[in-house]
Amino acid sequence: MSDELHDLYQEVILDHSRSPRNFRRLAAANRVARGHNPLCGDNIALFLELDGGRVKDIAFQGSGCAISKASASILTEAVKGRTPDEIRQMFDRVRDLVTRGETPGEDLGKLSVFAGVHRFPARVKCAMLAWHAALAALEGKDQPVTTESPAD
Repeated sequence: MSDELHDLYQEVILDHSRSPRNFRRLAAANRVARGHNPLCGDNIALFLELDGGRVKDIAFQGSGCAISKASASILTEAVKGRTPDEIRQMFDRVRDLVTRGETPGEDLGKLSVFAGVHRFPARVKCAMLAWHAALAALEGKDQPVTTESPAD
C-alpha cells in the first residue's frame, strides 16, 4: 500500500471515529443487538429498522477505539437499503478484508479503509465487532455478542 493511500485510509478512519455517522438511538428500531470487545473495551448497541425485507434505517451508540467506532459508522452507511442476505455476504467480504487484507475482485467502497487491519491481529476484533452485532440484530439474538466467544 502506498504511503498516500495509507494516509487517506487513516484520515477516513479518524474522520468516522471523531464524527461517527448514524450515532444515535433509533426509536423506530425493531431489532437491537449489543456487542462487547473486552480486550479493547469497545461497547456497542446497534439499532436496526427492518421494513419490507430491507434495512430502512440503522444507528449505533457506544464507545470504543477509533477502529471500532469507524467500523460501526461506515457499516451503518453501507447497509442501508440492503437485505439481510446482502448484509451477510458483506460480512463475509469484510471479514476477509480485515483478516487477509484483500477481497479479490471486490469493490467495498469506504469499507476498503480496513484493508490494513490484518497487519494488527488484535485490531481485527475491533473492526468486526459492529458486524457481529449487525448479524445478531438480523437474527434477533437477545444475548450480547462478544469478540471472545468461540464463534468469533
